[in-house]
Amino acid sequence: MSDFNQQVIEEFRANGGKVGGYFEGADLLLLTTTGAKSGRQVTSPVMYLEDGGRLVVIASKAGADDNPAWFHNLRATPEVKVEIGTEEFQAEASVVDRQERDRLYARMVEKAPGFADYETKTTRVIPVITLNRLS
Repeated sequence: MSDFNQQVIEEFRANGGKVGGYFEGADLLLLTTTGAKSGRQVTSPVMYLEDGGRLVVIASKAGADDNPAWFHNLRATPEVKVEIGTEEFQAEASVVDRQERDRLYARMVEKAPGFADYETKTTRVIPVITLNRLS
């Protein structure tokens, strides 16, 4: 894990989900996946939006040509842990189809315009994932 991500995670947990710097004011969650190869728990800070009772995250990796490691992990093991504010719960991750992906990606661009730039930086279709709370 990068030092940057580790600092964001520590700040998030120390301040009830609030962080400053690059993510100040953003809707941020901590996504913990199970490593596809290592089997160990890996936590990543990820921006999200809400859509009809589910959470939506985007595997943008800032427009890199490959998907973030957490995306590969949740494809292998879709059950993830989510932290929002001081709440923590298990969720099931699902990659949405292309039509829904385009709708949800456009909503994220409205909320965080930087996501529009990510699409122009890569030839891959950036995946959109929903997180549905498990009871």
